[in-house]
Amino acid sequence: MEVVQSDYNGELKVVDDLAWGRHVMGGGVTQSGGVAKKVWKTSLVEIKNLKLNVKNCLILGLGAGSIAELVRKYWPEAKITGVDIDPVIVNLGKKYFSIKEDAVDIHITDAFEYLQKSKIKCQQLIAVDMYQGQQIPQKFNTQKFAALIKSKLGSNGVAVFNRLYSDKKQAEALDFEKKLKKVFGSVERVYPEANIMFICQK
Repeated sequence: MEVVQSDYNGELKVVDDLAWGRHVMGGGVTQSGGVAKKVWKTSLVEIKNLKLNVKNCLILGLGAGSIAELVRKYWPEAKITGVDIDPVIVNLGKKYFSIKEDAVDIHITDAFEYLQKSKIKCQQLIAVDMYQGQQIPQKFNTQKFAALIKSKLGSNGVAVFNRLYSDKKQAEALDFEKKLKKVFGSVERVYPEANIMFICQK
């Protein structure tokens, strides 16, 4: 449908196919829509089963808006804040998907800096999906980052971290899990597709 160049994600391609519908490919993996949306749907259903009444949600790695679309479906009244460093993929979300600026408070900035400077707090759901291609910038793999996420959660809030879990990525994901367990009181695993999701509570 469209191919664009991004300073952060390289070549991004909007694709329509029968198997996965409309999605954005970048770095050899689906960045938004398609299987990426299915991964998050599986995880957010788990959150919904916790009977958590999500009134606010922070999405770090907004992309083209798959997570925001699902949050809006499951918690229609939630106030959604989306952060992404890449304006190109966010613009694709506005053009081809369901991102609407009156439904999502969008911030085009570095997520780490946003967390450090923002007064946002007491979030009931924080969704973290910080991939650029198949890589996560190192600063988002640290215990310091996990602690920063925890500081923004409300007392009954939930943070969900997405990690690839293929053979080459397992060690990296499990190393990050160890850091999460040093920060959060509860860390549960969900295994959708070739990913592992860490569902964390204080």
